[in-house]
Formats: sequence, C-alpha cells, structure tokens
Amino acid sequence: MALNSITSRPSSLLSKKFKNCCANDSTFSHPIKSIYFLSPIPLFSKFYLKNNVSRAFSSVSVKASSASSSPSTTVAQSPELKALFDSLPPEDYKNGILVLGGDGRYFNLEAAQIIIKIAAGNGVGKILVGNRDGIMSTPAVSAANGGFVMSASHNPGGPDYDWGIKISEIKMGDIPDVDLSHPGQIDYGNFSVEVVDPVADYLELMENVFDFSLIRSLLSRSDFRFVFDAMHAVTGAYAKPIFVDKLGASPDSILNGVPLEDFGHGHPDPNLTYAKDLVDIMYGENGPDFGAASDGDGDRNMILGRGFFVTPSDSVAIIAANAQETIPYFKAGPKGLARSMPTSGALDRVAQKLNLPFYEVPTGWKYFGNLMDAGKLSICGEESFGTGSDHIREKMGYGMAVLAWLSILAFRNKDKKVGEKLVSVSDVVTEYWATYGRNFFSRYDYEARSYTLQFADDFTYTDPVDGSVVSKQGIRFVFTDGSRIIFRLSGTGSAGATVRIYIEQFEPDASKHDVDAQIALKPLIDLALSTSKLKEFTGREQPTVIT
Repeated sequence: MALNSITSRPSSLLSKKFKNCCANDSTFSHPIKSIYFLSPIPLFSKFYLKNNVSRAFSSVSVKASSASSSPSTTVAQSPELKALFDSLPPEDYKNGILVLGGDGRYFNLEAAQIIIKIAAGNGVGKILVGNRDGIMSTPAVSAANGGFVMSASHNPGGPDYDWGIKISEIKMGDIPDVDLSHPGQIDYGNFSVEVVDPVADYLELMENVFDFSLIRSLLSRSDFRFVFDAMHAVTGAYAKPIFVDKLGASPDSILNGVPLEDFGHGHPDPNLTYAKDLVDIMYGENGPDFGAASDGDGDRNMILGRGFFVTPSDSVAIIAANAQETIPYFKAGPKGLARSMPTSGALDRVAQKLNLPFYEVPTGWKYFGNLMDAGKLSICGEESFGTGSDHIREKMGYGMAVLAWLSILAFRNKDKKVGEKLVSVSDVVTEYWATYGRNFFSRYDYEARSYTLQFADDFTYTDPVDGSVVSKQGIRFVFTDGSRIIFRLSGTGSAGATVRIYIEQFEPDASKHDVDAQIALKPLIDLALSTSKLKEFTGREQPTVIT
C-alpha cells in the first residue's frame, strides 16, 4: 500500500512513551485493528503523482480557527477519492493518540504536514511524529497502538517514482505547518503534535528483546567485521545509534547511512540484484564476517556471510531453531511458527522437530498478525525477505532478522578467544542443514526428470482466528518427495503484474548440501517452464532470479 495501515497489539515491552500514551485513555481500551488510507491502486505511479496529487489536496477547503478553539472544517468532495478515517469507528481515534512517520522518500515531509492537519480535522487528540523531518521506520511505528507509515516499501523513490494516497473526503484543521526537524510539543486547542526521537523508544524495546551485552561482545571484537547497508533509506537514521553507538560496531561499518528522498537513485530492495554493492563487498577478497541490508521502510532484510548468501526461507528457520537458546525474549520457547505459502518448507521442519504449532498462510502480513493477536504465533517469515515475531505485529528487517543473526553468532562465539577460528554464518547454516536437511529454494520473477505428483491445487486459507477464507493464492504442484512448484501472480508494483515461479526441492542427503542451488533445482525448473510455457509467453529465455 502507498500509505500502509500499521497496527499492533499492546505489548508489555513497549517503551514508556508509546505504552503510557494511551494507558489512561478510554478510547484505547482495546487494540486498534487498522487505520487505513484506503487505496484502489497499490502505489501512486510517477504519472499519478505528477498529475493528480497537488490537485487532489488543493481541492480541500478549511475554515479558520484560533489556537484556543477546536479546529473546524469543511469537507471537499472528489469523485476519484475514497475516505480517510472511515475504516475505523470514531471511538477508536477521537481524542486519542496516533503515531506518524515515513521512510524519508520524496514527498513524505509535505505529506506529513497534510496528514497532521487531517488528524486535527478528524478529532484526533495528539499525533506523535518522528523528528528528522518525520522519519520513522515501519517496525518502529508498529511498536505503538496505532498510526500511519508513509512508504512505498522497497520501491524506488524520488520525484518520478512511487508515493501517494487516494482519498475521497478530507477534513483538515486550519493549523500552520509544524517544524518536524526538532523534538518538542506544540498545542492547537484540543489538538497537539509532539515531535519525538524515532530511535530512542524503538531501541528501548529492542533492548528488552535481545541481549545487547552479548551482541556488543561480538561487534566490538577486533577479529570480527560487520557491515550494514541502509540503502539510503529509513534505517540510516537507526543504524548508527543502534549498531555503532549502542553495540560497538565500527562507524565505517554503515554503508549508505544517510536517508535520501530518492534513495541515492537506488532501488531500496535488499536482494542480490539491488544490493549489489554489499554483495560485492561480502564476496570480495577477505570480505567481512557478517553483512546485512534493509529496504526502504526498514521491514525487509538480507543476510550474508563472507562469500555466503542466506535465503530468506533458511534465515527465518535458523532464527526459529536458535531463538530459545540465544534470544532472551524467547527463553520460554516460541508459541508457534508460520510462513507464507510460497516460502520454502524449511520452517515446517523446525516446527516439527521442536513440536511447535505450525501455520502456512496466504501471502500478506495480516494473516501473521491475526495469529499473533490470538497468542498462537511467535516467529514468522516470507520468501520476500520479511521476518518478524510477536514482540511487535510487523516484520522487522534490521530489528528482528539482523539482531537475531548477530545474537546467534555472538552466542556461538562467546567463548572464543581472539585468534581462534570463529563460527561463521556459513558454519551456522551448514550445521542447520546437517540437523534439519536442506530445502533448495529459488524464486523466478518473469515480467509479463521424473517426479510423482502428490497433489495440485489453488491454495486456499481459512483463518483459524476469525474464520475468514482467502482463495486463489497461487497454484501449487506438490510432489511425493516434498518438492514443489508454485505459480503466483503478484501485482505490487506501480503498474501491471509479475508472474512468479517458486521452485523447491528437499534434500536430506548431507553429502549433497553443498551443491549449487541452480544445479540442484534444474530438473524442476525445466519441468516448471515446460508446464507453464512462460518462455513463449514472456519471450525471455532467462528470468530474473531471486535466490
């Protein structure tokens, strides 16, 4: 979504500011389920942004009001747009507190000023906004009871790229623009805006989840090198305070650490294609021991070792397998595990071995959220580089995934003296394969041997919490040995759609775990292409590979 709905169930680990802001407010006596900017299109394309945004907002009319009285408004109608606060009953936001932040892309600062006025015009009592011009990551906003994230996720930013909302009715308070560059509070009658440090409260939450002393013992070692690529996106505001100032990493370990409106002309999608600079460093001669990257709004991740890439499917499984031993928040063990349907079955095997409840859900984080709200789920992930747990209700690229991996490595190396060989990322992964077997996995993105088929279906999911049914989530071909071919249509970009093919083959034989994934998967790849005839459909011999 262009402006994502962000929700979170209340947590005992929320920082004092976010936890107490609603503690005495009857309007927040139950968790906010959703605050939406409804959007019939997933993102504003560069054409819509240029041609329609300023016109849509300029059609709003407001009545003047004094600072000593409640803001009064008139309503402007536009046939193109849908309503703003209509997704919630008034009792869920009137006179309450909401959080606002964005990933720093082009138009976020201007949009933040507009949204503040809209909140004032709709009776919201207070808005908490990230300083540094409204920057706040998706995971950080998710630590609050409710609010808004301005982001197009991992899509490119800048004047010619993606951002925007579509609404039909706007109620705006007649208040001046707010200085979002410095912390502080300003009151306008019954409405107030507090500009807050976007890092401090989130950092406090993370310190309650992870053992920061343990992680610091690793990052401060002279024989361990760490690098984090913020991709000129929102996590640039968090990287130095967390990794350098708090955890002792070297200042030069942060790459592209300054948030930019156009992400430095880059594509803030942390994978082998778009995070090429980091990949080149990690695969270079004498590369660092551990590398990671996160996306535009900070909720996706990529994990790398020296000359070694960890697939997102393996990453969440390895985190789950090691969580109880290495992360204090999980010392009692996870409640349950879940993955999206296209994601590899590696996590399934962890759940089976640890005797944990397991859920296979449709693509979409809300299904994980339902399970978390019901107390059924602790750790989850998806093949599109998203990893999360129930300490908040969102995926956390730089938080959950990166800090979890650092926790695992720190725990495994805590007794190692300087000069001794350290347990590496590749060691952790290969030992995991030796215990659980390896799920070879690759995803093939197309723009526009002998196997015994066990079943084929169009994946349908029944939510165990609310009973809702979601169908047409992807065509599955599942073979008797556990191998799978999945075809799924994705339409998350600005225009058109992507046909995605997911290939998975389970290999229990440890002697074959070092085989290159493309070689191991080739028979299934050939079968998938011959089945779908996508070569003829797309006119392309080679797809884009997201391994």
